[in-house]
Amino acid sequence: MKLLTELRLGATTLAMRSMVRGLALTGDPVAKVLARRAAEDPYPLYERIRARGAILRHPIGLHLTADYPTCRSVLRDDDFYVEPAVKHGGIAWAVQDDDEYTLAHPMEQSLLVLNPPGHTRLRKIAAPCFTPKTLGEYTPRVEALAEEFCDRVADRAEFDLVSEFASRVPIEVVRELFDIPDADRAQFLRWGSVLAGTLDGIRTLTERRAVHRAVSEMTAFLDEKIAERRHGSGTDVISRIARADGNGLRSNGRDLVALVGLLLVAGFETTINILSEASVRLMRDPALVSALADDPGLAPAVVEETLRIEPPVQFSLRKPGRPVVVDGHPLPKDAMLVVLIAGANRDPSVFPDPARFDPLRPNSRDHLAFSAGIHYCIGAGLARLEAEAALRTLFRRFPRLTLAGAVRYKRTRNIRGCAEVPVRRA
Repeated sequence: MKLLTELRLGATTLAMRSMVRGLALTGDPVAKVLARRAAEDPYPLYERIRARGAILRHPIGLHLTADYPTCRSVLRDDDFYVEPAVKHGGIAWAVQDDDEYTLAHPMEQSLLVLNPPGHTRLRKIAAPCFTPKTLGEYTPRVEALAEEFCDRVADRAEFDLVSEFASRVPIEVVRELFDIPDADRAQFLRWGSVLAGTLDGIRTLTERRAVHRAVSEMTAFLDEKIAERRHGSGTDVISRIARADGNGLRSNGRDLVALVGLLLVAGFETTINILSEASVRLMRDPALVSALADDPGLAPAVVEETLRIEPPVQFSLRKPGRPVVVDGHPLPKDAMLVVLIAGANRDPSVFPDPARFDPLRPNSRDHLAFSAGIHYCIGAGLARLEAEAALRTLFRRFPRLTLAGAVRYKRTRNIRGCAEVPVRRA
């Protein structure tokens, strides 16, 4: 039965891909946004979609919005729910019939795609680990780590900013927050890269094998860590979540493993992208680097404007649980609405001259990069803290850091970030 279901899904997916490819050849902006490979510059496509109205109904059966007020309203509306990516087409990651019950996929069985009451229960478990007081204690440690990784490249004329700095600081912070052995760093990076890509959907059997392997390895790893720490007195994130059984909050084993896995992966993937992009924006404007040197307090504004202009997550998917009318557009129950967060963040009616990078923009923090409503990113405070501290340290140590070649971006549609940033120390 499962094989038959997958064959039908595969046939439907193939037909949909063919339709999307055909429409893309005509210049259709929606088809280009949804194409298998991400557009090098998706922002003009979002502009064209917004120009067609607050909500665009597309012939392939989707509704899309890049309108800021509409996106914000939908993200905050409890009448709209979320679903795992596999529900939207593509190949299921599970191989064996019981994989969905014995393994835990962080992107498809966690806060990211759960709705109340399951979402509420898990968020209560995780929230105490990310309070402002808890995070504030990590600022000196982030600065120390940033200094350490600056030291490691201090005698090199050129290096890749992503692999040598922007990825190392967040991974070390997460490793310490979760009390994970240093030897496991490499597999964290691999898990994060593979699993974050599933937000685009699994498109080939090769991808499916890579995802299944990552999910299997991460599940076994976290199962062991949670079991070890459930009855201990540790203060790391895994220990605190493993012991979170007060007031009936304990969830089933798969939910807890998926929750920890999501916090691990999201804890460094998003911050790597923010830090890399903010650094690129600064290097393209020496006056801003000088301003940051004169006033390190400018770092939060640089981070917020980076989140606005280049959000790590480009879009989110929502479905109404009942028939609704949004901005005069009727949406039937379970209609798929693509909320183009990156397009909303460049809505000129809210952010004048939206393509201009301006850390002094008075309303840059109104961006939707961390979503809104009940799905607002629980780790937003940690991501901001890390990016701000690392940026201050990097440009204090290397105030004449410049680009040494072309910036290469990841080729995923939903997760956008720099893959390589060659830099030179002047």
